[in-house]
Amino acid sequence: MRLLIVEDEKRLAQSLAAGLTAEGYDVDVVHDGLDGLGRAAAGGYDLIVLDVMLPGMDGFQVCRTLRGAGDDVPILMLTAMDGEYDEAEGLDTGADDYLTKPFSYVVLKARIKALLRRHGRTEPSPVLTVGGLTVDTAARRVHRDGTEVVLTAREFAVLEHLARQPGTALGKRDILDHIWDSAYDGDPNIVEVYISALRRKLGAAYIQTVRGTGYRLVEP
Repeated sequence: MRLLIVEDEKRLAQSLAAGLTAEGYDVDVVHDGLDGLGRAAAGGYDLIVLDVMLPGMDGFQVCRTLRGAGDDVPILMLTAMDGEYDEAEGLDTGADDYLTKPFSYVVLKARIKALLRRHGRTEPSPVLTVGGLTVDTAARRVHRDGTEVVLTAREFAVLEHLARQPGTALGKRDILDHIWDSAYDGDPNIVEVYISALRRKLGAAYIQTVRGTGYRLVEP
């Protein structure tokens, strides 16, 4: 179950992403309206959490553009503005629900679950399985052929991201944006360090290198 958060308040965005990831969702975060539109238009998301006040393009424009292109992905809009006219504009552009800041995380989570049910999306399973690997996203534990493998928090995050799209080659930039967030400007080769660590602990055959693309998790 993939969610996209488009929110320019970085601390809020990362806090929401951390909470929703712990709930078993696969979460991507961007901080700009144009970036959000590009990610959303590429497809593959089950729901979008969309702030109204964004640089590049505001949330109303993003929502209107997606709906104009025939994209019916559920959209939950967030705003610091208050008032029935702001809410009306958000819903008029095609948003499915509307939440005014500040809001409770519990309420946000409930709204997301309600929208997913309304649109026939199923809740994510907390356990991912690839061959002899089981990745319990709720307990944050990994087993290989029944034996627990101890991972660091970052190693687990990289493995979980790969396990949510088994067989799909994910590039370094994708992994960096998802695990380190899009503001990371360090050495992208840090991904190789974590891939090497996972191969040592899980077995090299589980993670393939796709030349010119990235890495994918496979059943040996």
